[in-house]
Amino acid sequence: MTINILVLSDIHGNHPALQAIDAAVRGLEIHYVFNCGDSTVYAPFPNETLAWLRNHQALSISGNTDDKIVRLLEGKSFKKPSKPDKRCMYTSTFEQLDQDAKHDLLALRKQATIELAGWRIGLFHGSPEDHEEFLFSNTPGQRFMELAKNCREHIVLTGHSHSPYYKQIRQNKGSVHFINPGSAGRMFDGDPRASYAILELERPGPKKLQGLRVQHFRVAYDIERVVAELERQNLPAIYSNMYRQGKKLN
Repeated sequence: MTINILVLSDIHGNHPALQAIDAAVRGLEIHYVFNCGDSTVYAPFPNETLAWLRNHQALSISGNTDDKIVRLLEGKSFKKPSKPDKRCMYTSTFEQLDQDAKHDLLALRKQATIELAGWRIGLFHGSPEDHEEFLFSNTPGQRFMELAKNCREHIVLTGHSHSPYYKQIRQNKGSVHFINPGSAGRMFDGDPRASYAILELERPGPKKLQGLRVQHFRVAYDIERVVAELERQNLPAIYSNMYRQGKKLN
């Protein structure tokens, strides 16, 4: 039996992007949804985003933007980002949250491990060693080898860098598969479409590669709906340009 897993990360409150991904995978039987964090902040739909994850029974962890919202929920503050045009994106998210969304965020852990069909899968935001480490598609292979040597997982799912990749690191104890689905809600590579991955698993056989398949996808979504809501909430115009261009501009 094949297990199909929708892998997401860095949604950043972009519910229209989630809806487009949902529509794109509708013909495929999805057994699990795994989400590697940064579900909130920057796009203006935090409640809708968290409700989507809740309704799809997603296994989610926190990302660094979620961590700061949790600090606000706990009555604390944070030092960075210090620029007003960034801080206001956190406070606007915090002020919108309904009770269910607050509960969801407060329940998040920084990593999670699950075993499926004989595979041990770890969810991390940055890397297994550092919650905020950036791992990109062009990160030197030596770094992935170092991480693989010290981790117990067969499959490592990461986010944070908004950089889609799949790396298979072979070593004596067996392969470790590193997968980043890219950002579902805020890509930085000049392509504004939402990014996600489908992970297909079978029970490992004599040839390990026959038991795992990874596909990355991009899908267009209603960017102007995001822009309209940003404008309605009087949030900085630079974010409208970011979403339209698929670039980080600040």
